[in-house]
Amino acid sequence: MANTALPRAKKDNKSLLRFITCGSVDDGKSTLIGRLLYETGQIYDDQFKTLQEETNKYGTTGKDIDFALLLDGLQSEREQGITIDVAYRYFSSEKRKYIIADTPGHEQYTRNMVTGASTANLAVVLIDARKGILDQTKRHSFISSLLGIKHIVLAVNKIDLIDYDKKIFDNIVKDFQNFSQDLNFETIKTFPISARYGDNITGLSKNVSWYEGSTMLEYLDNIDVDSDMEAQPLRFPVQAGVRPNHDFRGISGTLASGKLNINDTALIAKSNQKTKINRIISPNGETKKAVAGQALTLCLEDEIDISRGDILACSKFPPSIADQFRAKLIWFNDAPMIPGRSYILRTMTDETNATITKLQCQIDINDFSRKAAKELEINCIGVCNFSTQDKIVFDAYSDNKATGSFILIDRMTNDTVGAGLIEYPLWRSQNVQWQSLDIDKQARSIQKQQTPFVLWFTGLSGAGKSTVANLLEKKLNSIGKHTYLLDGDNVRHGLNRDLGFTEGDRVENIRRVSEVGKLMADAGLIVLISLISPFRSEREMAKSIFGENEFLEVFVDTPIEVCAKRDPKGLYKKAMDGEIKNFTGIDSPYENPENPDIHLAASENTPEDLVTKVEADLRKRKLL
Repeated sequence: MANTALPRAKKDNKSLLRFITCGSVDDGKSTLIGRLLYETGQIYDDQFKTLQEETNKYGTTGKDIDFALLLDGLQSEREQGITIDVAYRYFSSEKRKYIIADTPGHEQYTRNMVTGASTANLAVVLIDARKGILDQTKRHSFISSLLGIKHIVLAVNKIDLIDYDKKIFDNIVKDFQNFSQDLNFETIKTFPISARYGDNITGLSKNVSWYEGSTMLEYLDNIDVDSDMEAQPLRFPVQAGVRPNHDFRGISGTLASGKLNINDTALIAKSNQKTKINRIISPNGETKKAVAGQALTLCLEDEIDISRGDILACSKFPPSIADQFRAKLIWFNDAPMIPGRSYILRTMTDETNATITKLQCQIDINDFSRKAAKELEINCIGVCNFSTQDKIVFDAYSDNKATGSFILIDRMTNDTVGAGLIEYPLWRSQNVQWQSLDIDKQARSIQKQQTPFVLWFTGLSGAGKSTVANLLEKKLNSIGKHTYLLDGDNVRHGLNRDLGFTEGDRVENIRRVSEVGKLMADAGLIVLISLISPFRSEREMAKSIFGENEFLEVFVDTPIEVCAKRDPKGLYKKAMDGEIKNFTGIDSPYENPENPDIHLAASENTPEDLVTKVEADLRKRKLL
């Protein structure tokens, strides 16, 4: 093999510490970071001059400098005097490099705080010495614990405004220790500080003669956070295969935990195969060993099939592989989280469709209690069961933050709607395995001499879905096709009789019918499904469980005025009179298909004409 290596980069042996500042509004988070940047020489003369001018504009005049203005870069933030987004800042001391996340203090920006804390090794919790511990202090401390942060710096700020009173400081420290004793922090280091004047931040203050500890920066320079990840089992999530030429074959990624040495034996998690590490290549060139946090390209002894989404792991302590698991979920989206709805689940390197099968409870992050809930609102945290379309490789988040976390993405808008922290695989994912059968879909299709597929009729109540589907089934039956019609009203008499018409129940209604339709298609049948199915995301979810070209969405397009005029069941009148709640088109939305496979203008054609159009489309697709 040719000696192929990546270009060399300038070495920097300083370790990196990522930390987050959190606490309640106006506790001085941005001011503290600005002070750190200033004291470590990260502010240029022209920046300092501008800062003085800005201070006079937005704050006080004279010698005081408002260091928070360095971070509150948005005009809306300055006008409101609060931080409304995560601000990242970078600086270096003589010993260490730092990445700081300054997060909002307001409760409605909890999701921003989660974003900042997700990669942090340490949290600086600021408390206004005049106010003591507030609800948001507890909220941010709890989220820090939830996100696996083990090290806390408790900074009691504005100590100058209480005349440097030791008793008040001691009481605040005691209150925090009592409050946080169940949050599993490994270390809590306390500092009396004034971010405005720099007391005990980079230099010890004569104003706090009773304080005998180190400065905050000295502590941050020396705290050990790297050994935690290095001591954990090997986890190397594969981000890409690398093959620039025929002589080089490697895999690239970032070593999430553990250590690597040349000739170490490692496990390919998904295939359960073992191999040895032949070469380790870092940005600084080839090396004999590597530690957690390094970006690497690895060459393996064997030519094993391994690609993005897999994990190179320690064979003695392998990760879990499952398609069902329990996780804590932090919800980000304005629209509530509803069990049964399908999302895209994305891990560090993998991606698959996922459904929240059950919301076990909601966690009250003010008192840590667990309460029953049917859905999660924005900024809420719940414990949920998940089911994924494909098996994924993961660890418990408490064991490994990198391989135990994921995000949820709305399949229609591509928005990130939630972040998850995996707790453990569900037993049924390990013990309930797919049973291979001798007679499969192909054999059943050959027996029936037809291609199985699903026609999914969607539209408003009274649009004519059931009428068209019923006539079409009669036509297909007359030409010798084996069919079954699943009608929305009929399934609610049996399979779904326990479901109502809330958004959550509608989602579950569609999920169940989709699964039944899949079984029927697997039996070789042509399945006609007639459901209002008002939400695009659920129709997409239904489509995703079928094979390619096996699912056709048929939009029976009838204006609501026509449907209400027909009103064959008298439902529109009842809904308009307030007798029926959550009625589609009246007080519950219907989302028109954007690109249906078959579009039927039902108000302009007879049912018979619509059936003829569907049949012609199916023949064109060679499904009949």
